[in-house]
Amino acid sequence: VQLQAFWGGLVQPGCSLRLSCTASGRTFIGYTVAWFRQAPGKEREFVAAISSNGGVTDYADAVKGRFTVSRDNAKNTAWLLMNGLKAEDTAVYYCATSDFGIITHGPASYDYWGQGTLVTVSS
Repeated sequence: VQLQAFWGGLVQPGCSLRLSCTASGRTFIGYTVAWFRQAPGKEREFVAAISSNGGVTDYADAVKGRFTVSRDNAKNTAWLLMNGLKAEDTAVYYCATSDFGIITHGPASYDYWGQGTLVTVSS
């Protein structure tokens, strides 16, 4: 399966962006979808995830209340809506999938990764 993340960009603090993640080669059905990010000089960190049927979501404390993860299995697409962006949200954002059955925060649990999309929050 190939994942592609789209629609990063440069935005001012307080603005919003919605990232998309599409899968090709295999359906999203049955897979947890997660978003991670990696800022320059830092380790990749968990941002948000959504269970295979969309019934369970989980967020890192740093983004809770500002970011929303969603998915549409029929479209093989997941989204990360990011509101109230801050400078510290600047990073390359990656989507990833896992068939582990439960949401985990460790990158090693995820088998397939998109290429990443850069989000820069700056005035």
